[in-house]
Amino acid sequence: MIVVATVVVTLAAALHIAIFFMESVAWTRPTVWRRFGVASQEAADTVRPMAYNQGFYNLFLAIGAVVGLILYGVGQHAAGLALIIFTTACMVAAAVVLVTTGRGYMRPALIQGSLPLIGLALLLIGLATGQS
Repeated sequence: MIVVATVVVTLAAALHIAIFFMESVAWTRPTVWRRFGVASQEAADTVRPMAYNQGFYNLFLAIGAVVGLILYGVGQHAAGLALIIFTTACMVAAAVVLVTTGRGYMRPALIQGSLPLIGLALLLIGLATGQS
């Protein structure tokens, strides 16, 4: 169970790195900002600083998850688990906050929050059943 959890958490981190790339690096591409529901170049230019900042939040969460996985993998189980649990819980919480901003954000919230939620649940189930 723990092995599957680490794979899912790795996928969650990869997704958040992809979101970082879109929001902070590739935002000027119309295909990217349209994916986020932005309707015009003017609007994309207006929200670009916010998207840039938000992308880095996603990157930092991904880095935290990866560092947690590395720590866990090298035998620092307590520190690794703490970091994995914290970062995946933050990813899920961010998805919940996204849902609260409007019904139109349900799909992005599910995309953003499903992998970390599944990874966190698998990790906690694995720990509860005595796996480490």
